[in-house]
Amino acid sequence: MSASQSPAAAPVSRPPHPLLEFWYHFKQNKGSLLGLAVILAITVIALFAEWLAPHDPNIQFREAILTPPVWADGGSWRFILGTDDIGRDMLSRLMYGARLSMMIGVIVVTLSLAVGLAFGMVAGFFGGMVDVLIMRVMDILLALPSMLLAVVVAAILGPGLVNAMLAVSVVVIPHYARLTRAAVLAEVNRDYVIASRVAGAGPLRLMLIVVLPNCVAPLIVQATLGFSTAILDAAALGFLGLGAQPPTPEWGTMLASSLQFLQRAPWVVTWPGVSILVTVLAFNLLGDGLRDALDPKLKR
Repeated sequence: MSASQSPAAAPVSRPPHPLLEFWYHFKQNKGSLLGLAVILAITVIALFAEWLAPHDPNIQFREAILTPPVWADGGSWRFILGTDDIGRDMLSRLMYGARLSMMIGVIVVTLSLAVGLAFGMVAGFFGGMVDVLIMRVMDILLALPSMLLAVVVAAILGPGLVNAMLAVSVVVIPHYARLTRAAVLAEVNRDYVIASRVAGAGPLRLMLIVVLPNCVAPLIVQATLGFSTAILDAAALGFLGLGAQPPTPEWGTMLASSLQFLQRAPWVVTWPGVSILVTVLAFNLLGDGLRDALDPKLKR
């Protein structure tokens, strides 16, 4: 055989694409797939509430006050999940409440992640008194009960949905700051960071371009779990009267305004509570699956 007729080279196996590898490990956790499906369904309901909801959430049907769900005695297909104490359709209010809950999660996670990320990066990179000062402030915030701190901040700012989101954001900032600082300290002395520093990269470039991409995995998991914390805390503030104010169809506010009818019409309390439970559980399941898929030590 001539040199030009060499045998065909064996095919070289390429490593799987990172997204395909992530999906392979993520789908091993069936609970996380269920959580993802529930979150997608809630997101669709939140985005298209105007078209999916059978009624306006604030319209009062005076002839149908405290109508039970359709499967109970006296129920009607006009109000599938029943009505509340002033005749508003429960299903419509739950759908619009899903929009508010998802908006609360997005805004709270975005604000707290941005501020916590900045504090953690600065503390991890510069160290010294800057690190001590930032971390002691974070420790003070963590030493206070989270719900009590949120109530204090919301009471100072005044009742309202925006102020409730700001209060919850303040409560969860320390978690992102400490997590970011720990990730930065684990990366800052590695060879690729030292090489970038020797090559002349400035502190801002080192933080945002060199180190930050390698700290994203734990932050993604924490942000996913932060959605459930934000929704739960905002609902608690709404229940206490410090969050969204009536007639806003927010799940916590719906619970607070209907609590007096628990024995007479239990569905007016049950449906908002179940909505909060299912949403928080779905985000927790999703966060658990992301942790398994993104942490090399936990990959099966």
